[in-house]
Amino acid sequence: MILVNTDYIAGKELEMLGLVKGSTIQTKHLGKDIGAGFKTLVGGELTSYNEMMNEARALATKRMVEEAQALGADAIVNIRYASASVMAGAAEVMAYGTAVKFK
Repeated sequence: MILVNTDYIAGKELEMLGLVKGSTIQTKHLGKDIGAGFKTLVGGELTSYNEMMNEARALATKRMVEEAQALGADAIVNIRYASASVMAGAAEVMAYGTAVKFK
């Protein structure tokens, strides 16, 4: 499966199959959340939240690809990511794009 954030793939003629998406809501356990709270007092990178968001993006991408494969897609173009805070310490990540088949 080819994944690109452009609306074309060089040298390929594309047939649009439709919008595909994948999403997840992730959180860290209370211990990590409290640790991150202390980190905000002194500043610096919140590595546990970076890890959480990386895992969430990977899972959302995987789910998007599975939806595209179910449509018989060869690629997904114009991929975008969106995220939103759902509650303190929890975030939703959505990956979406257009599933396409090569002509």
